[in-house]
Amino acid sequence: TAGFVVGGLLVMWSAYIHFHLWQSEGYRHVPTIGPLFIFQSIAALMIGVAVLALRRVWVAVLGAGFAVSTLVGFLLSVGIGLFGFQDTWSAPYAHQAFFVEVAAAIVLIVAGVLCLVGPSRRETTGSSRPGLSMHA
Repeated sequence: TAGFVVGGLLVMWSAYIHFHLWQSEGYRHVPTIGPLFIFQSIAALMIGVAVLALRRVWVAVLGAGFAVSTLVGFLLSVGIGLFGFQDTWSAPYAHQAFFVEVAAAIVLIVAGVLCLVGPSRRETTGSSRPGLSMHA
């Protein structure tokens, strides 16, 4: 549960960063990139809320994939440019957004794996030793 809460909040933090960049730092005026920033912000908010509310493997995968896709978009923009726009590591909030996205991806992957692994057989039976039952 803690992983889903932290992961969901990190995805929502990414939404806030991208909205702030779109609204206050001029990204709204960049062709193609501006609309992508507002789309990223809205989608990240919705995914973050879904992660917090649902806490399921599929939503952890969705959130981690979204964080990774945002990272890939940023790295492409910095490295070779994206849609005619070249970003830099010195752009406002670039480092913060990068680390928030990396953390979100890692936390949600771990949360998803832990959800898949689930509790051990002992924990589900309530027995502390194999062969003993609480209802004997």
